Amino acid sequence: MTDATRDKKHVIVLGGGAWGTALANLMAGHGHDTTIWCREDSCAHDINEHHENKDFLPRIALNKNLKATSDTPDFVQADLALVVVPAQFTRATLSDFASAIPHGLPLVLCSKGIEQESLSFMAEVVKATVPHAVAYVLSGPSFAKDVAIGLPTAVTLAGPSVYLADQIAPLIAGETFRPYTSDDIIGAEIGGAVKNVLAIACGIVLGMELGQSAHAALIARGFAEMRRLGDALGAKPETLSGLCGLGDLVLTCSSTQSRNMSCGMALGQGQSMKEIMASRNAVTEGVATAPALAKMAQNHKIDMPICQAVADIVAGDIAPEDAVKRLLNRPLKVEGEA
Repeated sequence: MTDATRDKKHVIVLGGGAWGTALANLMAGHGHDTTIWCREDSCAHDINEHHENKDFLPRIALNKNLKATSDTPDFVQADLALVVVPAQFTRATLSDFASAIPHGLPLVLCSKGIEQESLSFMAEVVKATVPHAVAYVLSGPSFAKDVAIGLPTAVTLAGPSVYLADQIAPLIAGETFRPYTSDDIIGAEIGGAVKNVLAIACGIVLGMELGQSAHAALIARGFAEMRRLGDALGAKPETLSGLCGLGDLVLTCSSTQSRNMSCGMALGQGQSMKEIMASRNAVTEGVATAPALAKMAQNHKIDMPICQAVADIVAGDIAPEDAVKRLLNRPLKVEGEA
């Protein structure tokens, strides 16, 4: 679909971080009337006055038609809303806006994580806070900077049905941004959440200079853990083998553009979680997801030793080198067994 043939829609993007800004810029570039909601007044001011998000996506020129606000957006006029606030703040944000969100509004969830307190995925948070909206999940191998500058990207868009996802996909798709549709919401959410935790593990391995062989083994064994959780929660194997599972896992575990992988590298090099978090102005989703994922695995009696190791490391319960020893000294298994 080209901009010339695309119907202009009203789009709201909730979240002024790097990913929210990139997606809002994408929507504005498609010709949609796009408003991005920023929690910080300064962020909204920079986007409106300087066409740049200096705090979270610096040195990227944004579409001049993109509007920003720190007030409640006009949901009544919206055809679509993208929810891109961090996973741990999604419930509070949607609760604040629930009364303003009209019945049936499509909410495309773009944050990847599991809520710590409730162990809920984001679609479950929507059901609890805005049950009159319709939840979709956008997930896949996509760095904010790549999308913002128009580099080719392919993702998964999961909805309540493939038919409904097919109605939303053309609004998001562009010449360099290609969504593949699915009805496997839980699969898309599992892939996005687990890969962030595994990226921390891969970063630790590289930070400790344990080599590319260990890095590759960790990706493969981590993918087995992702599949195990997917089997337990009813995800489709093809979803986790696709863009929002294996695809996102490979990207996030292979580049320091990933905040999760760079966090792991810093841990592997001896920095503390307190030092790492103090040096960042953006959320590292895997840090909050790791303990929630470990608890979920325990509740469902799923063996996820790599994810458990990350949870223990970020909690300060074990040193990275001891976690590696613990993983290497697990009983030998047949390939494919837990």
